[in-house]
Amino acid sequence: DFLKQPQKYETIGASIPKGVLLEGPPGTGKTLLAKALAGEAKAPFFAASGSEFVEMHVGVGASRMRKLFQEVRFHAPCVLFIDEIDVLGGKRGGNFSGGSQEKDQTLNQLLTEM
Repeated sequence: DFLKQPQKYETIGASIPKGVLLEGPPGTGKTLLAKALAGEAKAPFFAASGSEFVEMHVGVGASRMRKLFQEVRFHAPCVLFIDEIDVLGGKRGGNFSGGSQEKDQTLNQLLTEM
């Protein structure tokens, strides 16, 4: 009902969610749920894997993240599903190896885009 009649909820002060974080073990239907949400909302579905943003060269992953968000904003409203996003996680800073800096920049870009 929320997807089909958002104005009904906005009139009572409810705000439209900008994102959802799905967490759980593999095979529990997270991807299927995201696809179903896009189908119900009649919105385009975009999928990416967190590993697509992990590179050896600093700046490449962040650039890919920027391009992905430019694409989904062009097609908004839509559903963006980034699977295995935990590869970008971890404690930021501290380790100054190239791979760590790349992950930090990519994660920072993701947070900026959101």
